[in-house]
Formats: sequence, C-alpha cells, structure tokens
Amino acid sequence: MILILLKLILAHLIGDFFLQPVNWVKDKEKRKLKSVWLYIHVAVHIALMFLIVWDLSYTVLIFSIGLLHLIIDGLKLTLQKKKTRRLFFFIDQLLHVSTIAILVPIFAKSDFEFTLNLDLLLIICIAFLTKPTSILMKTIFSKWNISKLTKDNESLKDAGKYIGVLERLLVFIFIVVGHWEAVGFLITAKSVFRFGDLTATKERKLTEYILIGTFLSFGIAIVVSLIYINLKPYV
Repeated sequence: MILILLKLILAHLIGDFFLQPVNWVKDKEKRKLKSVWLYIHVAVHIALMFLIVWDLSYTVLIFSIGLLHLIIDGLKLTLQKKKTRRLFFFIDQLLHVSTIAILVPIFAKSDFEFTLNLDLLLIICIAFLTKPTSILMKTIFSKWNISKLTKDNESLKDAGKYIGVLERLLVFIFIVVGHWEAVGFLITAKSVFRFGDLTATKERKLTEYILIGTFLSFGIAIVVSLIYINLKPYV
C-alpha cells in the first residue's frame, strides 16, 4: 500500500509541476471548463499514473483519481477569483493529495518492497524541493509586487530560482547524512553574500523580501528532510 501511495504522489508531482506549462495554466484560468488543456492535463496525469504504477489491476483506482482530479481542478477554475488565487492553489493541492491518500487504502494491495519504497521516497523529496517548491514560494510571494522591488537590481535570468533549488537540495543532503553544522555554514555563507544586497539598498521592503525568502526556502528544506528521516524506517 505504501508503494502504490508513493508512486501516485510522484505521478502527481510530475504531472502538476513538471509537465504543466505556464501557457496551459493561463489558458485554463481564462477559458475555465472550455479549455482543452484542462482535459489534456488530466489525461497526462492518468498516463503518468499508469506508467509509474505499471499494474493494470489498479485501473479503477487510477481512473477514480483522474476523475476526481478533473472535478477538483474544474471547481477551482470555476470558483477562484483573482484575490483568492493563492488560497485556491493550496486548497487544490491539499485536495489532490487527500484524494490519493483516501483512495489508496480502498483499492491498494498490501504488497511491500523496502528498497523500492525508500528510493521512491527519496525521489519524491528531491523532486518536491525543486520546481514544486519554487512554484509554492512564487505563489506565496504573489501577494507582493516583487518585480517592482527588484526593478533596478540586475541579475541573471532565473538565477534566484536556481540558487534556491541548489540551496534546498544541499540542506536536504546535509541533514540526511547527519551534518547539521553544514546547514549552519550554508546559512552563514548566504548571509554574507546577501549582506551586500541588504546594505546597498535602503528599501526596507526588499530587505524583508530577501529575509522571508531565505527563511522560507531553508525552512521547507529542513521540514522535508525531517519528514524523510522519520518516514524512512517505515518504508
């Protein structure tokens, strides 16, 4: 049961965050239930579940999750407004994961494979700390006009995103191998590099944005690492 649960969560992460282009999202938000990309998105999810699960005995489970995914996304697109977009993003993800967690015990077998489960859990944690977390943080920060704050600060395209991904992966690795002191060193090193940004501007909002982003990025990485460490003995 744990194996199928991890496989379906991995399929969800890939389908919702890695294989859903921005233009699909924009078209869905504009055309709602009339958008063809809504149905293609759900079809991609179903195909991914079949590919990763690789067991036709779970056909009913997979199509049930796919149908509920369509219903949840449809309700989200129909009900959300510009002001509630962030809130509905988190509700949407919570409902998708809850759907998988509720349906798996109903349909799944009791098969158990320790090594494969452990590998899947590791893959899920690493995958989550990359693009999904970047999108999560972007959604949180959409409350503020960040582009206005950073208008005069030139930087490489998407540099901040890649730096964030790398730092989260490093934090995860350091904690998993038991070197918490390296996490402290990483935080110190980033603080030194960021000191120039914080002293070069008198913009308090930009300073607060940098601090919140740093703490949030490290915080998510630490939480995911602790979840992995504590779940590892059971999977």
